[in-house]
Amino acid sequence: MPDKTKTRREITRHGADHLPRVSVDAYNAELRDSEGFVGDRASNRAFRAILEDWRERLRQVGEDPLGETPSDEISKKKLDKLLVEGDPEAAGVVTAAIEEFAKELSTVTARFLRLKAWKDTERIVVGGGLRSSRVGELAIGRASVLLKANGHAVDLVPIEHHPDEAGLLGAAFLAPTWMFEGFDALLAVDIGGSNIRAGIVDLALSKTKDLSAAKVVDAELWRHVLDDPTREQAIDQIVEMLERLMGKAEKKSLKLAPFLGIACPGVIAEDGSIERGGQNLPGNWESTRFNLPERIEAALPKIGDHSTHVVMHNDAVVQGLSAIPTMHDVTRWGVLTIGTGLGNARFTNVEDE
Repeated sequence: MPDKTKTRREITRHGADHLPRVSVDAYNAELRDSEGFVGDRASNRAFRAILEDWRERLRQVGEDPLGETPSDEISKKKLDKLLVEGDPEAAGVVTAAIEEFAKELSTVTARFLRLKAWKDTERIVVGGGLRSSRVGELAIGRASVLLKANGHAVDLVPIEHHPDEAGLLGAAFLAPTWMFEGFDALLAVDIGGSNIRAGIVDLALSKTKDLSAAKVVDAELWRHVLDDPTREQAIDQIVEMLERLMGKAEKKSLKLAPFLGIACPGVIAEDGSIERGGQNLPGNWESTRFNLPERIEAALPKIGDHSTHVVMHNDAVVQGLSAIPTMHDVTRWGVLTIGTGLGNARFTNVEDE
């Protein structure tokens, strides 16, 4: 039995390397080569650049089958449709981009697998925005085939939950489930380089105690990249989103736990500050005088009748945690998130709390 006399702060530290059901062996690895960060070669931006390069080659000899829309403005839904219903040449351009990107993804993944902390990785789940499309799924599948063909005995698979929800669902695994006894749901925030998402996670503990039935029942999205806010404006917006969600939870008769999980880019220190890796966030989030968890707790001192407790961890870690219920058949596994950059984390399963 867990020692419930421990305070929540002793059990749930920011950026912890020991969590209730996994140890975090490594995260936010910043591999470099002569061209810069290796992970940038397998980012969403990299895929769009590859697509644009193929289109430019065709423009040199004739018409671009994808038309005049810039590559970074073509929606994932549109690209998926082109694969299935589009002109054969247009589908061929998308397929060529998928193949080239898959090669980059497999090469980058192989670099991670050579790291000591990633030794003996059995499975890697891939999340992030690109995964939420058939294009992304095909790129992941092709990269998995390439890895195995090159002697790497590892499965590369799309993360089970939609990436928009995985970054929220993972927050429920930042604390032992006994902390949620008597509560129905919790609030979670997923901060990215382009978007900030906040949501209500229904824990569904009456169905399963392992959180495998947890689901996002309401969420709000803010594309902060379009507004170019200051850091203070971003904090105010996060608080407003959470306040609205608290009202929605009350209307749904969901009793919120006094726990809030935050997924945020970068290396997260034990005190909740960001040591490095927050360069894509609005304003200076790496200042030693800035602590987001403390700011949220000050703005929302109580959830229900209890004092608010905020725990923050790296965004790739949190997204990866959402896959815990599907990892019972392996011991060592990892996550890659294809977004503004390439988020990464490696885990080892430990005995359940």
